[in-house]
Amino acid sequence: MTGKEVYKKWTPTGKRWVDWVRPVPFIGIDSPYQVHEFIDDSIPKIFYVNNLSKDTAIIIDIEGVDSIKEGIALAHLGYRPIPIFNGTNPSIGVSSTTNNAMIEPLLVWGALELEKIVLEEDAPPVFLLDRNRLNRYKIDPSIFDNSWDIYPQDIPSPDYFLQNGITKIVVRGNQLSRDLKKVLYPYQKKNIKILFTNGYEEAREIKIKKIKEKEL
Repeated sequence: MTGKEVYKKWTPTGKRWVDWVRPVPFIGIDSPYQVHEFIDDSIPKIFYVNNLSKDTAIIIDIEGVDSIKEGIALAHLGYRPIPIFNGTNPSIGVSSTTNNAMIEPLLVWGALELEKIVLEEDAPPVFLLDRNRLNRYKIDPSIFDNSWDIYPQDIPSPDYFLQNGITKIVVRGNQLSRDLKKVLYPYQKKNIKILFTNGYEEAREIKIKKIKEKEL
């Protein structure tokens, strides 16, 4: 499949939430692009969600490859996966702070998996992030810095969530990242509950403190 074809699989026409899928990683998918044999295409078991909750959106903030796989696992439970990866690829032969090499083939794999899943029109979203976006340590000036942050425009506004019945946001990760803290603070102010889970324990409500600029 070409990058455009893969993108369309993740963004079916007229479906809710798909406007937030970021096209950036699909641009790097060659034509034709085959799913490599070395890809681990096992779908993980989800421990923190037992069934579909239409009032709940999920944000997965782990390694990009695992984020996609977990998104597909949640699609089998009825959630619509929305990849919001925003890291660009370096030129050929150039090292970078964030490795996107495996994200692209996993997006191809995910597109093929989505063909097998029927999602309801009002399926709640699960937004897929790559924890590696925050890698900014450059051991050499020649290393390409393709790190990125999540910003308010990368996910629906608090009002849009509420208008579409979303009153809870579950963040799944190792810890709540600094950029997500800043983005989600206004949602909390709008009485949208923010919950956190490490992926194995039950999601529990947290309170986010306002982030000072010097902490960013």
